[in-house]
Amino acid sequence: MGSLLSKLSAFADRKQPEYLRNARLGENLAYDYLKKRGFQIVATNYRARAGRGEVDLFGYDDGYLVCVEVKTRRNADFGRPEEFVTREKRRHLIRTAEEYAKRVGWNPVRIRYDIVGVTLEPEVTIDHFRSAFDG
Repeated sequence: MGSLLSKLSAFADRKQPEYLRNARLGENLAYDYLKKRGFQIVATNYRARAGRGEVDLFGYDDGYLVCVEVKTRRNADFGRPEEFVTREKRRHLIRTAEEYAKRVGWNPVRIRYDIVGVTLEPEVTIDHFRSAFDG
C-alpha cells in the first residue's frame, strides 16, 4: 500500500506548477530544520475556520506556541524569501494563530511569530527568524 501511495503522491506532484512543488519542498525542509532544533511540531497547513488564513507550521518552543510562516524561493534574484511576508499576510497569520490558540486552550499572550526563509539555488539555504513580528 505504501508503494502505491508514494506513486500517487509523485504523480500528483508532477502535475503541480513548479512554484507549488517548491513551496511544498520548502515546508518539508523547514519542518525538518525546526524538528532538529527541538521544536515540537503540532500542526501543519492549518486553515482558519473563518476562511482567510493558513499557517504553515505550529509548534512549541521555549514555552511559546510558535506560528511559522515558510517562504520559499528558487533563488534570491528578486529578494530574500522572508521579504515576501506582507503586512496583509501577517494580519492573516495573527488572526489564524489566535483562533488556533483559542481552539487548543493556549494563552494568546504566549504566541510567537517566526518566519523560515528557504532558498533553493544555488544551494539550499534556510534562514530562521525568531520573533519576526509581533502579534
